Amino acid sequence: LQSLDVANNQLRELPAALADCPRLKEANFRGNQLRDKRLEKMVNGCQTKAILEYLRAGGRGKGKTESGREDVRKKKREKQKKDSGDGEQDEVEEASKLLVKVLHVSENPAPLVVKVSPGVKDVRAFIVCCVLKGVNLKPGNALKRFLTMQTKLHEDICEKRTVATIATHDLQLVKAPLTYDVQPPDELKITPLGRKEIKAKDLLRQLQLEAEEQRKQKKRQNVSGLHRYLQLLDGKDNYPCLVDAEGAVISFPPITNSEKTKIRKETRDLFLEVTSDTSLQICKDVMDTLILKIAELNRSALENKEGSGSDVESDAFCGPGNLNLPLVVEQVRVVDTDGNLKVLYPSKTDLATVSSLLTVIR
Repeated sequence: LQSLDVANNQLRELPAALADCPRLKEANFRGNQLRDKRLEKMVNGCQTKAILEYLRAGGRGKGKTESGREDVRKKKREKQKKDSGDGEQDEVEEASKLLVKVLHVSENPAPLVVKVSPGVKDVRAFIVCCVLKGVNLKPGNALKRFLTMQTKLHEDICEKRTVATIATHDLQLVKAPLTYDVQPPDELKITPLGRKEIKAKDLLRQLQLEAEEQRKQKKRQNVSGLHRYLQLLDGKDNYPCLVDAEGAVISFPPITNSEKTKIRKETRDLFLEVTSDTSLQICKDVMDTLILKIAELNRSALENKEGSGSDVESDAFCGPGNLNLPLVVEQVRVVDTDGNLKVLYPSKTDLATVSSLLTVIR
């Protein structure tokens, strides 16, 4: 058993025998009224591995697993305290945490919606999106650091884009509504970052030739950059793409974004997108981490700006005393062609993976 989905049933408890399934990597138990309230919280906010460990230990307070996890949490808290300066009070630590405010769809006069076509199911089934407002990429090398951060996430949590791919866009350049669709390689056209408009089939061929040339010149076996991800589309009859209201492809995962929605120093509002052919939860975990990293960069950019006095402008957001002003995360609904909700991000259980470093105002 590798995957188990028993969400929204009438289960009152989960059998401990589930912990004896060594290949079980994805399990969805949400929406059940479990007697063990702690377990109920875990199924809404924790990864499968943690839930299975809890079941293996026999539930609340039994076995060594739970106390072991508490030791790990204690060490993490001590490390965070040490990193932020010994002797600081809890109130000071809380005040210094990064802030993110969630704007719910019901409070948003013009919420962004992404419609998913049925064809993506067999190509790259999962997508999670949101809008992030209030970033500041003007000071110093803030934009460069932002792009470097995205590359590192692709290497680490996205496992070289094999489990998920991130795309970031300038919201002002995104023409809604959006459609997550598939198109044949010889029909899909995109203007890749730093290139002219090209068909997906020709782009991949061009990248392949560049990769071979690069390998010969550097006399290496491995290739770098976009060239490493070409094999992820091997054997696909259709390619995934995010299409705007004007019919332009703004994202071609896992290869590239479009020049049309490219982020610049002046960009203040972002449209964030994470896709995967592995699982929806991986998309959410990656998005959680992406928002945290952007919040960290934003704080750093504002602190550097205040300290250096460079790039002075009359923007109140960047004024003294506003370093802890929250970024605003707007919920984005992903729906099927009939308008039925597939995923809403961030939901009340999202951003839990980064809650130790991020204060979320809901």
